[in-house]
Amino acid sequence: MTSIIREAGIAAPPKAAWAALREFAALHELARGFVTGTELEDERTRVVTFFNGATAREVLIGIDDTARRIAWTITDLTGAAHHSGSAQILADGEDPDRCRLLWITDVLPDNVADRLGTMMDAGLAAMKRTLESGD
Repeated sequence: MTSIIREAGIAAPPKAAWAALREFAALHELARGFVTGTELEDERTRVVTFFNGATAREVLIGIDDTARRIAWTITDLTGAAHHSGSAQILADGEDPDRCRLLWITDVLPDNVADRLGTMMDAGLAAMKRTLESGD
């Protein structure tokens, strides 16, 4: 299994960043340009449409407001036997107007990691832009 870890500093208060990240049904609003649509099948399952037309069915594992962490699994990732993802908002030192976004994905088989890592880089950049815009 490969763990893909991405992290970015965000010029936004942790509380505001977490409010955006925890909205399972609104990923398209957080990752504008990277995610073009989010459709709920039920309260724990969303179908995400990406900029390239690809879709993924994601099942919510849990939301931890205390840790500011959300976890999910993709059940239909082409070529993957296993996927587990989480994203977390962390404080960035003592500055109340900055935070860090940590995104971790575990995937099998290992050869899926390069493709997924590239997608995560684009998604993290989109989330950073949105969070820093204050919209």
